Order: sequence, then C-alpha cells, then structure tokens
Amino acid sequence: MRPPQPAGRAPVVSIIGAEKVFPNGTRALAPVDLEIRRGEFLTLLGPSGCGKTTLLNLIAGLISPSAGALRWWGSDLAATGGPGQRIGFVFQAPTLMPWARVGANVRLPLDLARVERAQATRAAADALALVGLSDFAMHLPRELSGGMQMRASIARALASKPDLLLMDEPFGALDEFSRQRLDSELLALWAGEGLTVVFVTHNIYEAVFLSTRVAVMGARPGHMIAELAIEEPHPRSDAFRVSTGFARYCQRLSALVADAGGASSMPATATTR
Repeated sequence: MRPPQPAGRAPVVSIIGAEKVFPNGTRALAPVDLEIRRGEFLTLLGPSGCGKTTLLNLIAGLISPSAGALRWWGSDLAATGGPGQRIGFVFQAPTLMPWARVGANVRLPLDLARVERAQATRAAADALALVGLSDFAMHLPRELSGGMQMRASIARALASKPDLLLMDEPFGALDEFSRQRLDSELLALWAGEGLTVVFVTHNIYEAVFLSTRVAVMGARPGHMIAELAIEEPHPRSDAFRVSTGFARYCQRLSALVADAGGASSMPATATTR
C-alpha cells in the first residue's frame, strides 16, 4: 500500500460547486464538489454522456466553469506550471503527428515550451524509456501497434514531468489483452513516478483494478452519485482480477452505475466503503 499523505496538505485540485453550460444551452454538469488528493489514483466512472470528459477538461483548464470554481494546489490555474504543480493530459486517441518520428512526437510539448533542444531530447528519451519504447524513437507512428501508439502518447504527457496526470479513456479503443497490460504498466508508472492520476473510463473492471478511489457520475445533467474507496494494496497483479474482493467491488460499482444510468435527478453524493 502506498504511504499515507501528510495531514493538512492542500488538495491537488479542489472543485467547488462547478457547473458547465455550453453555448448551445446544453447543461453538461450540475454543481460538482470534489477534491483530488495528492498521490491518489482517482477514476471518474459512469455511463456515456454523464459529463466525465467535461469534468476532466475543467480540471485540465481546457474549459472554464459556468459557475462555481476550481483551485489547483490552493491557487489559480495561472499559478501552476512550476515544479510540483505541472499537469499532463492523455487524450482518448494517441493524436500523434503521422509525419514525425516517435521521439519528435514525445518532444513536442517541450519544443512548444521552448525548452533547449538537447535538454528536450534527453527528457523525451527518458519518457520513452519509462513506457518501454526506447528502441522506437526513430519509428513513425504508423509503424507502431495501437497499444504502442498509446504508450507514445503517455510518454509525451510524461516528458514534461507532470505531477497531476489526466487521462480520458486512453485504452478504450484497445483489445482487452492490450488494455490489461497497459493498465498494469500505468499502475507501475503511477507508483514509480509519484503521480496523482485522474482517469476517465466506463469500464467497471478497469476502474476497480486501477483506482484508490472511484467517483461515480450520473447524467442529465452530469453529477456525482457516490464515491467508493478501493482499499486493496498495491502493487496489484492479475491475481487481484480473479479474487473475491475484486468481484465484490465490481458488484458494488455495477449497482451504482446502474443507478447512475437511470438517474435524471441529482441525489446527494454518498461515500461508501
């Protein structure tokens, strides 16, 4: 089990009554209150259209709330970006530049930040090593499998040495074998690099395997239904997937997601253990 974090430390992200209404009138999120704690692996779980990606985009600062507020490390988003307060984002698709070598793709955020070329190249090489792609830096994306392309996308997010890593269903398009392998590799990265991770999925089994905590969302508009702590030690192996504890967590989350799928009102958030 990862060591507990010191008491009194400010949350990585505080979401305070955040709502989102898009210009076309769609109310994507009802007021959401949520804290993301340092070092945890938090999964946002729920049916399609429940606002998981919208909430993740708010956390990333890609969009602004229509009401409410967010705080990053106790401050505004503009104060982030320095050591200990960096954010990385992994999208649903790898979104690699098809004409550029893998190494150049991974180096892209550093190039955009005008990091000195030699330093950026070293950082990209280090990130590729973390995801097991050191031998593929000179390959083009089309020469990689789907799983390897997603590894390259993760390496690109890691190149800037983020403290908070946001991931929007990154393995959803992969076969089950590749997904399970990358889930295990992601947990090793989370533990080894001391990351805080917010992960979006609609896969209950994936949520249980990965998470220290799962936040279940309901739709119309998006809102929090419940939170469930996954109180199982790390590292987690394939043996956990076939354990009775894993099955119990899956059953509890299945029931919560079933409620979320049919919920059109906004019940108070429950915390279950």
